[in-house]
Amino acid sequence: MADAHGHRRRVALPCAVRLRLCLLEAAIDATQRRDGAINRPLFSLYDRRADPRPDTAGVSSTDVTVDASRGLWARVFTPPAPEHEHSSSSSTTTPRPVIVYFHGGGFAMFSAASRPFDTHCRTLCAGVGAVVVSVDYRLAPEHRFPAAYDDGEAVLRYLATTGLRDEHGVPMDLSACFLAGDSAGGNIAHHVAQRWTTTTTTPATPPPPSDNPVHLAGVILLEPYFGGEERTKAERALEGVAPVVNIRRSDRWWRAFLPEGADRNHPAAHVTGDAGPEPELQEAFPPAMVVVGGLDPLQDWDRRYAGMLRQKGKAVRVVEFPEAIHAFYFFPEFAGDIRKLVGEIRAFVEESIMSK
Repeated sequence: MADAHGHRRRVALPCAVRLRLCLLEAAIDATQRRDGAINRPLFSLYDRRADPRPDTAGVSSTDVTVDASRGLWARVFTPPAPEHEHSSSSSTTTPRPVIVYFHGGGFAMFSAASRPFDTHCRTLCAGVGAVVVSVDYRLAPEHRFPAAYDDGEAVLRYLATTGLRDEHGVPMDLSACFLAGDSAGGNIAHHVAQRWTTTTTTPATPPPPSDNPVHLAGVILLEPYFGGEERTKAERALEGVAPVVNIRRSDRWWRAFLPEGADRNHPAAHVTGDAGPEPELQEAFPPAMVVVGGLDPLQDWDRRYAGMLRQKGKAVRVVEFPEAIHAFYFFPEFAGDIRKLVGEIRAFVEESIMSK
């Protein structure tokens, strides 16, 4: 973005948003080294956590341990019962769809308990009427590729085994399970969906249980974090202009997550097949919703991803927010876009369930 004299112009943002973004950028830059390592005690001073609790919207949350041996857990958000169920004398409650959510943060930062993600998942839970299972996957660089994907798949296996019914009292429809995530979490959601629906197995990725109740009805990717060695038009145009995501930080996050010595054309990052092996998507790979921000440096990668899905015959809905920055859904100042986003997600979930 440049003015008439060729000078780059900063994205116009509300002052409160600009201040919080400056604090976030300062926290990232002060705590991440060139090799991608994070000074976690220092970053924790910025990364405020929320405890599980009920809220005024009627959403409740509890934390569940998925695999104590690797510190894997999830925060489960349950929506309030609809009014007609409150007033009914019947003890039956309509089973809810399930959204398994993966938080963003460059694979290296934040948690399911981080306040912005806790608030975001509550908004989705109340607005969509779904049980939201927010995964606290292991972080890079201590746990590189494929640890986050392994953890996502482990959560699906846990749901297939337990269903979470005893802990939460809200029946879930595991045949209407959606994988969702923002930024790096969107990347994780794609790869976990690809694994869960594949017919090719390895010792590291065994097939789902034979009596598997978890059916993926859709994937919901919010400005997903894909990339490659190429610098796209949007990355170049928004360098030094768009907040948070820039080339320097992005390169460090990939360096922290990808295997030692791998470049950004690794299949974990570059998923469209034009710079490496063609991605394999089985028939069971579900419909996708891809959210694209017009002021997000990742937008070209996200549109290419949607194009790849279409070329493979997959159903995909691209939802564009022309004036949206990366991670706009965490800022209440963008309430109109947030309402539109939640409405689009709800419509996608309902339509995907109707067509399954």
